[in-house]
Amino acid sequence: MVTILQILGALGVFLFGMKVMSEGVQKFAGARMRAALASITGNRFKGVLTGLFTTGLVQSSSATTVLVVSFVNVGLLTLVESIGVIMGANLGTTLTAWIIAWVGKFSIAKIAVPIIGVGFPLFFVGKGKWKSLGEFILGFGLLFLGLGLLKGAVPDLKSGVKADQDVISTIQYWIGLLSNKGYLTYVLFMIAGIILTLLVQSSSAAMAITITCASAGWFGTDSFEAFKISAAVVLGENIGTTVTAWLASLGANTEAKRAARAHFLFNVAGTIWMLVVFLGFTALVWKIADLLPEGMKEAKDNFATNKVAFATAIFHTCFNLANVLLLIWFVPQIAAIVKKWVPEKNESDSDRTRLRYISQNLVDLGELNIAEAEDAVRKMSHHTNDMFKGFKSVFDNPSADLSSEVSRLKDMEEEADLMMQDITEYLVKCVARDMNASNASNIAAMIRIVAELEEATDCIYRLVKLTEKKYNKSYKFTDHQVEQIGQITSVVGQALGAVDNYLLRQTPPEVITSVKTLEEQSNTMRKSFNKEAVKRMSEGDIRVEMLYTDVNNQLMALANHALGVMEASDMASVE
Repeated sequence: MVTILQILGALGVFLFGMKVMSEGVQKFAGARMRAALASITGNRFKGVLTGLFTTGLVQSSSATTVLVVSFVNVGLLTLVESIGVIMGANLGTTLTAWIIAWVGKFSIAKIAVPIIGVGFPLFFVGKGKWKSLGEFILGFGLLFLGLGLLKGAVPDLKSGVKADQDVISTIQYWIGLLSNKGYLTYVLFMIAGIILTLLVQSSSAAMAITITCASAGWFGTDSFEAFKISAAVVLGENIGTTVTAWLASLGANTEAKRAARAHFLFNVAGTIWMLVVFLGFTALVWKIADLLPEGMKEAKDNFATNKVAFATAIFHTCFNLANVLLLIWFVPQIAAIVKKWVPEKNESDSDRTRLRYISQNLVDLGELNIAEAEDAVRKMSHHTNDMFKGFKSVFDNPSADLSSEVSRLKDMEEEADLMMQDITEYLVKCVARDMNASNASNIAAMIRIVAELEEATDCIYRLVKLTEKKYNKSYKFTDHQVEQIGQITSVVGQALGAVDNYLLRQTPPEVITSVKTLEEQSNTMRKSFNKEAVKRMSEGDIRVEMLYTDVNNQLMALANHALGVMEASDMASVE
């Protein structure tokens, strides 16, 4: 039991180190990573390189694929683009196997502890990028420390070192149950790899366990056979890692579901063709491993034979590279298959605008998930402008039956309330992940923006209701009043349009100044027009004049909210 707890503890240190390292690199280079993903623009080969680079940094193919699902969910990536990134993510995760293979070459304490020593002061004393860099280095050191602890915790059955006999007996029973069944053995161990990855929810952690156990003699005394078994487990891990993205897509839209299915299809297709050539491919990889320098084949500290570890790393890399080179030419076909697999559904406008926080347990994507929030905020701005156009249509057509349009605008106002709630909750979840100061400031600004936009939609709907009241009560505005309302409406429309064009982008100072000027113009007009209305009350219909001033007041309030959005947007510029 002690041995099991030691293995679990070592695995915990490894996973925690991976989490800290991943979140540190997101804070340090998250904006560049998001920009790289957003700039793929249909090039599948560039997508592969981007996926390779991103996964190499965050050290988790699951994190990258979940991020891809998130980007597809909000339309930042197309299905074809996402498939290329997923292929690159599979290739990028092979770096983990090489790190684990090298573990047997060194005294881990001599590597891990100094690395932690470098990262520790940067993390606790540094600020901004230096703090994030320190977090990355600290996580990297913890990852190495976890691997070292795992190496020490796994009983070395080859060297005959005494260990917990109950653990050894259990291991030998299950290994024996799966072994000596010819080719079926490799299929069974592949299934075991799937189960292992599902349990630890990390292909990197599963890879660490696999290579460590193979090198320690758990898969038999014959090194070549131990390598083939570990290679079969690696194939299972490639399938098991697709479950995380699949689960992340459950609450997403159709395109995101298709991206997750494409990930699954790509990995399963690769595993199928590899099973066909498995014996020949592993024999070739074993010969390649024979070409390694003798110093790489033998590990220190009596850690059995390191050739199995390096051969597994070679197999993992060669398999994923071959799979990418083979299937990259069939990306359109993969996309066509998953489109049939996940047919288009008639989603309501509400379903399409819902924002759901998509992440995973082991490596959180708080920094990178901001892209979804930015896209949702821009959609809310478009939504507000569409509502304003709807109001103008209702106001400018007094003789038409626009009851259905009024009903639609009511639904849009309720939808805006829902959008604000979703985006605010989402941003709060993002900021709870200990982001860097810049992103935390951007999130605070975006929370203000959605609040201003929601208030703006309330103003627009009140304008619609005032217009509806005017028609229902048969109140008549003079041509002069209609012209004045048209003047304010034009000014407000210009302000809202400027906000929509520059929201969350680097805004030229003159644009901000122009919106402020438009807000001041609307306020000046409101005061002047309402003063005229007060004078007319002694002679005309008070109810008409009161309605007229209410319209002016709501238009001015709308211009004020537009200015508030622009000021907050300037604080949260992301480009």
